Amino acid sequence: MKFNYILPAAFLAALLPAGRARLRIPPAQQMSFADKQVSDDLLYDNVKRRLAEDSDVKGGGLDIDVKQGVVTLRGKLETQRQIDKAAKLAKKVNGVKKVINEIQLSLKP
Repeated sequence: MKFNYILPAAFLAALLPAGRARLRIPPAQQMSFADKQVSDDLLYDNVKRRLAEDSDVKGGGLDIDVKQGVVTLRGKLETQRQIDKAAKLAKKVNGVKKVINEIQLSLKP
């Protein structure tokens, strides 16, 4: 069984320049997690969850639309404080580029 590991290691060693023990990836090909773009679906889920879990906003009933990192919030809330907090919470989600707040005050009977 050791033969299976020796052949690939020997093959790789033959490809490497003399005196170098590891391969280098050119900087253009290196990519960190921060460079990856977050999908709109993931942003939708994260914004929806954050708004729904907040005890002040209770935003589970809000409509959320996400296109290319821009989040649009629609619906009705009872106070201006809730409306402002909903926008603030959405802006804090990693990957959100902009928040368009179209939430309206609900009319109490």
